[in-house]
Amino acid sequence: MVIAIGNDHAGTNYKFEIVKHLEHKGFTVLNFGTDTTDSMDYPDTIHLVANAVENNKATFGIILCGSGNGAQITANKHQKIRAALCWNNELVELARLHNDANILSIPARFVSLHQALHFVDIFLNTSFEGGRHQKRVAKIPIKCN
Repeated sequence: MVIAIGNDHAGTNYKFEIVKHLEHKGFTVLNFGTDTTDSMDYPDTIHLVANAVENNKATFGIILCGSGNGAQITANKHQKIRAALCWNNELVELARLHNDANILSIPARFVSLHQALHFVDIFLNTSFEGGRHQKRVAKIPIKCN
């Protein structure tokens, strides 16, 4: 499985650890994030992750910024993306179970590295339930005129 990852300067250290974690588990990782802690604009990397997921170059995406908000908002501008900002285990699980989230947004300044790694595992090991949730997920994207 291919995972796309992107981050701004606030998520760089966590990104390195998540990449190691994923590669140790046998995943292929597309790293679109910055590798420095120099200030940069998160949309520059987050759009690349969303494009990779949207165009089936990656199965899932993981994005990180300080609050997770900017990254999540940016990713969700893409029609086929359902990015979920998660800060606890239950939210991660529900994002996959009920919303078929395909990108996990992690608030690097508000969770520990241990939590972030656990979120990644939950996200990748939880399947979409479908059923009653499928019709709701189908109503999310809209066509812009």
